[in-house]
Amino acid sequence: MLRNNNLKIALLLTLVLFSGALAENIKYAQTGFQFLSVPADARSAAMAEAVTSLEMNSRSSFANPSCLGFMEKMVDITLSSNTWIADIVHNNFSVAFNPLGGRYGTVGMTFRSVNYGEIQGTAVSSSDPDGYILTNIITPTANAFGFSYAKKLNDRFAVGGQISQATMDFGNMEISASETGDSTTFVSYSKSPIALDFGTIYKMGIESLQFGMSVRNFSGEVKYENEGFQLPLAFTLGFSADVMDFTPLKKSQSLLVSIDATHYRERPEQIKIGLEYTLMNFLAVRGGYVSNSDENDFSFGMGISKFGFGFDYAYVPFESFDAVQMMTLRFEF
Repeated sequence: MLRNNNLKIALLLTLVLFSGALAENIKYAQTGFQFLSVPADARSAAMAEAVTSLEMNSRSSFANPSCLGFMEKMVDITLSSNTWIADIVHNNFSVAFNPLGGRYGTVGMTFRSVNYGEIQGTAVSSSDPDGYILTNIITPTANAFGFSYAKKLNDRFAVGGQISQATMDFGNMEISASETGDSTTFVSYSKSPIALDFGTIYKMGIESLQFGMSVRNFSGEVKYENEGFQLPLAFTLGFSADVMDFTPLKKSQSLLVSIDATHYRERPEQIKIGLEYTLMNFLAVRGGYVSNSDENDFSFGMGISKFGFGFDYAYVPFESFDAVQMMTLRFEF
């Protein structure tokens, strides 16, 4: 009876959240802090981010914090790095603690850091034939620091959430200069909104079939000068299963299939499909596909795990940019 009630609660929360998402007026390309939408680890990137219903220990804080509730090891740590498009460097860190076997839940911490490099500033000028003048060099940065918590309510159902503070700092920008060059005004633009994530995961009781739901980057409005926007809110439903569970090979091999459906605040909905073939719990080969994308339809990757150590690699080709490569180191004990 308790399991049935938990499932009903999960489905009710999902329907309420998604009905609200579909009812809102969509404003394409009207969100900021887009670094929060970049995959945070190599396994997620290789599987096209179809990981909402997957248990990934501390990395789950980035996708669906409820999955932390099923973490079995006492401590899990990950370090990830990738050079995104336009040579933007992303570094991500996550750690999770599971004291007393999860009796009081699992706690986690995440940190994201982005280096955009140097950018030449410009300002509008009525006296210049080009309509603008060059100003100072700016060095924008971004980061996000979060705390997560998840609790396994029984052997099939868990809930979890994360609260984080994201900061976008454009540095000192020269916004006003007299046409004679006699005066210059510098303004520092930096905002640090609070973001909330929430998720649930439910094990169906049919082999490894799982259902997950997440809401990411829920926030209030952020405003620079007169322009306001919100963080990249995303609602996701996901299913996953190991198809090898239905074959005699399940003890030595696995073929994980994961499917996510995501509704975004600022762009069209997407279906994401991830595949992961694992041999002897050591070597994993991964691939992913995302629909409704003009730039990166497919993704690929691999991973190895042994003695509490893991390494993951992802390769994501883009149509108009250089391919993105991501690496993740994992430690658990």
